[in-house]
Amino acid sequence: MKLSGTSAIITGGASGLGAATAQALHGAGVKVALWDLNAEKGEALAKELGGIFCETNVTDEASVTASLEKSVEAHGTPSILVNCAGIAIGEKTIGKNGPHRLESFKKVIDINLTGTFNCIRLVTVEMEKGDPGEDGERGVIINTASVAAYEGQIGQAAYGASKGGIVGLTLPVARDLMNIGIRCNTIAPGIFWTPMMAGMDQKVQDALGAMVPFPKRLGKPEEYASLAMEICRNTMINGAVFRIDGAIRMQPR
Repeated sequence: MKLSGTSAIITGGASGLGAATAQALHGAGVKVALWDLNAEKGEALAKELGGIFCETNVTDEASVTASLEKSVEAHGTPSILVNCAGIAIGEKTIGKNGPHRLESFKKVIDINLTGTFNCIRLVTVEMEKGDPGEDGERGVIINTASVAAYEGQIGQAAYGASKGGIVGLTLPVARDLMNIGIRCNTIAPGIFWTPMMAGMDQKVQDALGAMVPFPKRLGKPEEYASLAMEICRNTMINGAVFRIDGAIRMQPR
């Protein structure tokens, strides 16, 4: 895909992996729409990048539809969707206070998995309206899973299930959309520096980084963004899931 002049939607785009990807896309001449619940950070970054911000609840059809209409009005038909919105709740199947709360399990699944698919299903309807480029391509979707999809740790039943679901939908969605020229791929990061990580003590961050075989550090959002950019550019990449984790294989805790 030729990026310059196209438009992109990035969920969770106000910070972390989403913000880094938005910055990289902007640098390649892409018009960016940031979808997030954090209006303060989202508005500031959108202004910096000459893009737009849409306060968006990815689990709500009306919210996503309204944000999509605003994005199309500002930038035209989107060619790129990057799904970075997500949360993590740590809770054991049976803990000190009894069984895993069903409401917290449902919340993680709703935001991480259902929210990702909600954006895919609605945005691709608009993507299909675009003029096909080389190879008949109309667009590309990049989802965000996690190595927890494969090696979920203690307390990650909900998170691992949500990210495993994203891995599982990647190929079926790519096949669903193949005849209209839309690709679907997923990135599964290891231990990356994100706003959630920023709340941890520096010693904890250093210890987590030391767990990575090589390089022995936390992943950088810019490294996620670099892979996302290559997926956008390389039309042959479709229906694939990419681990970006420094060769880590997570232990139980």
